[in-house]
Amino acid sequence: MKIALLAGDGIGPEIMAQARRVLDALELPGLELIEAEVGGTAYRNHGHPLPGETLASARDADAVLFGAVGDPECDNLERHLRPEQAILGLRSNLGLFANLRPATMFPGLENMSGLKPEIARQIDVLIVRELNGDVYFGEKAMRVLEDGRRQGYDVMSYAEDEVRRIAHVAFRAAQGRGGKLCSVDKANVLETSQLWRDVVTETHADYPDVELSHMYVDNAAMQMVRNPGQFDVIVTGNLFGDILSDQASMCVGSIGLLASASLGERQTEYGTFGMYEPIHGSAPDIAGQGKANPMAMILSLAMLLRHSLGREEDALRIEKAIAATLEAGVLGGDLGGSAGTAEIGDAVLERL
Repeated sequence: MKIALLAGDGIGPEIMAQARRVLDALELPGLELIEAEVGGTAYRNHGHPLPGETLASARDADAVLFGAVGDPECDNLERHLRPEQAILGLRSNLGLFANLRPATMFPGLENMSGLKPEIARQIDVLIVRELNGDVYFGEKAMRVLEDGRRQGYDVMSYAEDEVRRIAHVAFRAAQGRGGKLCSVDKANVLETSQLWRDVVTETHADYPDVELSHMYVDNAAMQMVRNPGQFDVIVTGNLFGDILSDQASMCVGSIGLLASASLGERQTEYGTFGMYEPIHGSAPDIAGQGKANPMAMILSLAMLLRHSLGREEDALRIEKAIAATLEAGVLGGDLGGSAGTAEIGDAVLERL
């Protein structure tokens, strides 16, 4: 089994070190770890945020564990050379189109949520977001109209095969959870969303054991804070998924607890190839200070073990160790505590 470790910038190396400690503790047979540079670090050493050798290492692996990229010193570079372009490059070159973001309220942290505790403790949702289409990838430009006014435009579009493949991922995810899938769109005003709804409905015929519902995105955003317990799995497009997944992260109290998986169609000997990363950024303001919460990074490792290496028991062990650590009150600064990066890592390992 091969895992490519791309630590990246800012707090990336610090939190990756804790995830690697967990991997070492699991003592997985035949595991090979491949380290490679990415982001601002790679730009400074190789002249590009995603060097060819890094991409080759990722392609050669069964899964990629990704830290974070982003460096203020690179903000004035040409856009294609900025650290964040490494993520887009990996997604496109590795064929990753399905983003999975689970949001679960850990017992004892209800008061950290912006919601009332009795509402917050209901949250246990998986958001499945399409990654390669929508307005982010459609035709876009700035132009000047005949009357001299400037106008920007971005084209939202999806082909039916793009919708169908993400729908299959979401239905299968629902089969492994509570058996409920809510498809979020804006079909009352957008033709793109009408196609989305039609194709998801057609795909439902392959999954009669899953209960399918549809919801407009504005209502979904409201329901996420009003009655989050109604959701099991949500599937939606790139733009709506970007917004709803960030909203869900703050409903559970901190982005320092949220992991994510980006999956494609490629199957390896062990599972589905994917890239796994915490949803937070590189946090340059606290980099190198040992203050970062590594839990989202470690939970991303759990997702990797589950989806790409087929090791469900190890994934559950990690998730239970995280929950036990939080229950014991070992909290990072993002959760109002004072535990540092290594201290949190020690606590998770002790409970593992």
